[in-house]
Amino acid sequence: MDSILALMQDPAAWIALITLIVMEVVLGIDNLIFISILTNKLPPEHRVQARRIGIGLALIMRLGLLGTIAWIVQLTTPVFEAFGHGFSWKDMILIAGGLFLVWKATKEIHHNVDPVDHKEDMVGGAVASSFSAAIGQILLLDLVFSVDSIITAVGMTPHLPIMVVAVVVAVAVMLLAANPLANFIERNPTIVMLALAFLMMIGTTLIAEGMGFHVPKGYVYAAMAFSALVEVLNMISRRAREKKNKGATHH
Repeated sequence: MDSILALMQDPAAWIALITLIVMEVVLGIDNLIFISILTNKLPPEHRVQARRIGIGLALIMRLGLLGTIAWIVQLTTPVFEAFGHGFSWKDMILIAGGLFLVWKATKEIHHNVDPVDHKEDMVGGAVASSFSAAIGQILLLDLVFSVDSIITAVGMTPHLPIMVVAVVVAVAVMLLAANPLANFIERNPTIVMLALAFLMMIGTTLIAEGMGFHVPKGYVYAAMAFSALVEVLNMISRRAREKKNKGATHH
């Protein structure tokens, strides 16, 4: 209790907390885009429940990993060496998660680009519309993002209370943003393609990180922000054209 009170009076601890919350929220966005795309393929009555379960699992997993912090730190210890790089469990989890993201995003892009491919539609539809399959895939990605998130937290502060607060706040933000983000993605089909491209880029970044190539997150998020801005301009331009066309037909 004394240590928590001492932390509350320490300005450095508050700065660490705010920085960590921002980092965790940003890492949570990747998680959220995936959850939104996956749950939007479920029947409408199951979507909100699936999102809540997915984000609840993300919180349980992150807090569970924080409880085993000594073990988490060991995950960064190299297990074997290949191509002159020592691979740790963290690296292998990131590579596996990255490959899964790239595969999933490629499959969804193919499905969106070629909706006439009924065989793909049947398989994809059956997989995605199954509630338990969606939760299973969300759980898998939650694990990858949680390991990444907690290792980031451990790297930023040695204080467990700060990590717990940051994780809980970040997951609360995810919970609040989940439905608006998923609805926005569903209302704007071109955003789906952009979100899938983001997932592919995040997957590639995870694989690169696992292989030992450090990709500064700032570059990745700057590219995502720029692409999102271009898409917003496209949407404004499309709406303006639609209004103009409607006005022309009324005259």
